[in-house]
Amino acid sequence: MSKWYASMLQGGTPQSKVSVSTRNANLCILCRGGRNLCGKAVCPIQLKANAYMKSIKMDYGREIIGSSPPSVFVGKYGYPFVSVGPMVPPVSGATEVMDMPEEWMGLTVDRILGYRYSLVRGSTKMPIDAVRRGNRTVDALQELSMGITAAETEIEFTKRPAERITLDDHSQPFGPSAPFRKFDIASVKVDHRIEKAYYDRDLKAGDAIFDLYGSGTQVSRLQRAFSMGVFGMQKNRRMVPTRWSITAVDSTLSQRLIDEVKEHETIDRYQVFMHKYQHNTFAAILMPRSWSYEWMEAWFPGTFWNQDGGNAAVMGDSEGWYGRRTYPGIGGCYFSTRLGVAEYLKKIRRQATALVIREILPEFPLPLGVWFVRENIRSMLRKKPAEFEDLRSCLQHLKGDLRVPLKTWLEKSALLRDAVLQRRITDYFRRSEL
Repeated sequence: MSKWYASMLQGGTPQSKVSVSTRNANLCILCRGGRNLCGKAVCPIQLKANAYMKSIKMDYGREIIGSSPPSVFVGKYGYPFVSVGPMVPPVSGATEVMDMPEEWMGLTVDRILGYRYSLVRGSTKMPIDAVRRGNRTVDALQELSMGITAAETEIEFTKRPAERITLDDHSQPFGPSAPFRKFDIASVKVDHRIEKAYYDRDLKAGDAIFDLYGSGTQVSRLQRAFSMGVFGMQKNRRMVPTRWSITAVDSTLSQRLIDEVKEHETIDRYQVFMHKYQHNTFAAILMPRSWSYEWMEAWFPGTFWNQDGGNAAVMGDSEGWYGRRTYPGIGGCYFSTRLGVAEYLKKIRRQATALVIREILPEFPLPLGVWFVRENIRSMLRKKPAEFEDLRSCLQHLKGDLRVPLKTWLEKSALLRDAVLQRRITDYFRRSEL
């Protein structure tokens, strides 16, 4: 084990070692290593981090026998020809937790990273429409993606797995990878609800996902099956890169819930939620107005995507009653947060204008994936909110818990500016009643 990784497990922060100068912190936060906005072929921050992580000594040979959680991964590079394959740890037993983010809340970061870095990814190149033609490998991977318990797996690589860790703020981290020449799995216990949707070749993917979600299927399982082209009308089925499938499922589910929420009355009072976890602060203000939504993040200097000094980099995206037509620059966390908010509003049978913010402090070590945001938002909204009659009281309530000054949030937030500067006809009615 490298000294760098060992120090992180003992409470150190990797950014003290991963030090890369950037000219534009905001650009790095928008990109997060996946969009090459700086024009470089490879993200220099990830290169630096990977250089340290390569020193982790993992004793992997060309063959691994272990219990896949179950887990599969579909890459995005080379699309529409993508790398796809199983993810297998070199251990057997009940490994389901290694790919079940819903069970990770309360675990330490090093425990989660330990799970993820133990998964070795096999890969082979395929066209995304290979699921419509079918072959032995595709069938096995689809079956694995529908699994609900760990499946004994044997995988033979063409070369020793590369000791390279992939860091991504959109999907969970994972460990070494290599092309495989042989892949066998024992019988898989599949989720029969997902299997039923798989055999329904006329059921649209969106309908399948929403029906399964309504029946209690975890979001992470839906995302895994969706990435392997399990859902949808036969003529439209295709593999979807894991990173995209995560966002697609969060987006689809949240939009369906929002359509239902819009049928309800607005909340009666302002509601304020607060949640702190693993050096992250989450806060939400729900306003008694019709549906609109904004997600904002503040990355402090020294965090993974903001290596420069100076002030926290604050940015966000929003939508009104009619939603948005473009992909949010802030990334997939926009939709994972929207899902948590929509779930809460459906539960209380009300609609609201929702502002949700996140402050990422320097002690937070590494990107863990959008699941981290989704599950923290869910945890936050399970708490009892503080209630107020006006927005000013909400902001004063939050003032002591937020590191970023309220003035900055007011300057950066489209919803706050609208709430403060724009008066609605109902405001005049309330004034006349006084």
